[in-house]
Amino acid sequence: MNIPNLTKSELHTLLSQRFSTEEKRLSDIPNPALLHNASDAAKKIADAIRANKRITLVGDYDVDGVSSTAIMVDFFRQIPYPLEAIIPNRFRDGYGVSPTVLERVDTDLVITVDNGISAVVAADICKQRGIELIITDHHTPGDILPDATFIVDPKLKECSYPFSEICGAQVAWLLLGLVKKELGLSIDMRQFLDILAIAIIADIMPLIDINRTLVKEGLKLISTTDRPSSVIIRDRLDKSVITSEDIAFQIAPRLNSAGRLEDASIALEFFTAQDNYTANKQYELLTQLNDLRKETEAETTKSAMNSVNEDDLITVVSGEGWHEGVVGIVAARLVDKFGKPAIVLSEENGLAKGSARSIGDVSIYELIKANEFYLSKFGGHKMAAGLGLEVENIVAFREAINETAKSIDPKDFIPKESVSGILDADDIDLELLTLLEGFEPYGEANARPSFLLKDAEVVGIKLMGADKSHSRIEVRQYPHQKKTLEIIAFRTVFEMPEDKKISCSYTVAKNEFNGKISVQLLCNKIY
Repeated sequence: MNIPNLTKSELHTLLSQRFSTEEKRLSDIPNPALLHNASDAAKKIADAIRANKRITLVGDYDVDGVSSTAIMVDFFRQIPYPLEAIIPNRFRDGYGVSPTVLERVDTDLVITVDNGISAVVAADICKQRGIELIITDHHTPGDILPDATFIVDPKLKECSYPFSEICGAQVAWLLLGLVKKELGLSIDMRQFLDILAIAIIADIMPLIDINRTLVKEGLKLISTTDRPSSVIIRDRLDKSVITSEDIAFQIAPRLNSAGRLEDASIALEFFTAQDNYTANKQYELLTQLNDLRKETEAETTKSAMNSVNEDDLITVVSGEGWHEGVVGIVAARLVDKFGKPAIVLSEENGLAKGSARSIGDVSIYELIKANEFYLSKFGGHKMAAGLGLEVENIVAFREAINETAKSIDPKDFIPKESVSGILDADDIDLELLTLLEGFEPYGEANARPSFLLKDAEVVGIKLMGADKSHSRIEVRQYPHQKKTLEIIAFRTVFEMPEDKKISCSYTVAKNEFNGKISVQLLCNKIY
């Protein structure tokens, strides 16, 4: 592989080529009425409000689902109009608007956010009970659609919304824009962009087109709004500029940990807190749950790694007692380690529930769909999915999905992350940071550029962290240079190689400490 040496101006040109069109403004966001059924659904919601009907919202327990719910709760609070908001409990209710959830609902209208496209049984129950059902979702529809009053989903075949790669919170936000119009309200929809940006980042939506604009504006809003949750986020991050990676690595895991380990209502109460004291209290709770999640995840990852059959194209592992709240993260860890899609299942009472994560251009959703015969349920999209099956079918399912995977082009398995080039040590400075900041936000479809360090001399190694599980590696790029570089390798205990050399890929990040800004190099992969 021929990796070029890069100057700063060549890097600027390279990054500029990622965006084929001029950056969009908020005013360029396509009209929500272009979402199939959205205008009719908005009218139905407005009519229900005018008629003083009981309205129940059913969300989801991940960050996108909690964010969607929080935006809806805040919007209805400002009308003001009573809204019963339910986020299903992963362990007691399962996913989405399930029969279990409907058992405890007494209402005239159910609205779903970030779920419902596969809720065929729930839609029938609503019909029998005379409950109107509006589904808003962004997941890929199956062959049979629920018999709902209206379905709003950019992935519907009939939908002509110009940009379909949007998350559940965006669908909900766009729909509320139409409800606002129907009711002639003066609610400023831009006030929700802080929560919306968190949802887009956490749900790994491509940070291009309107998503890029919404995330940029949302990150700015987190730094200025007086919404208590955002005030606490900026206080805790304690940075002059909040980036998409701060949200992805610091905030999203905390928000997710509530639904994974206990109940997503903890995260919802954080987002909808009406004073800083309450928001701070919920943030503390989320931090404790996230620490517990890390421990649980580490134990499960260790067990899962030992169960992997390295000859398989698709990793399928399962275990009794594995915490179903962390199987998605464990699947992602297996993808990183083995470079192939992974499905991790938690077994309990003869049933297995789990999560899948993909890599490169492999659609894990299509692979699972091709083998749905073995499953009791499944849903998701190209890069991530959820599924359930009987334990006795796991072996047959594993064999079948690996058989299907044989027809996939091997090139599709190549990870998207690629190294941009080799930087000279003298070019790694604050000016480089400024250049890189100009192309933020980074994330899906706009990855932070990664650089190569080749056969650099290892000058010293320090282990960091409470359990000494991270490494700070000091290197000299070329023998003649005086300047050394420091690379941080998280979750890696790096030992001095015999030849005292290292080759690795890294990204360049900003480090803010005690008001001082410096360049920090973060190791991606050691070769």
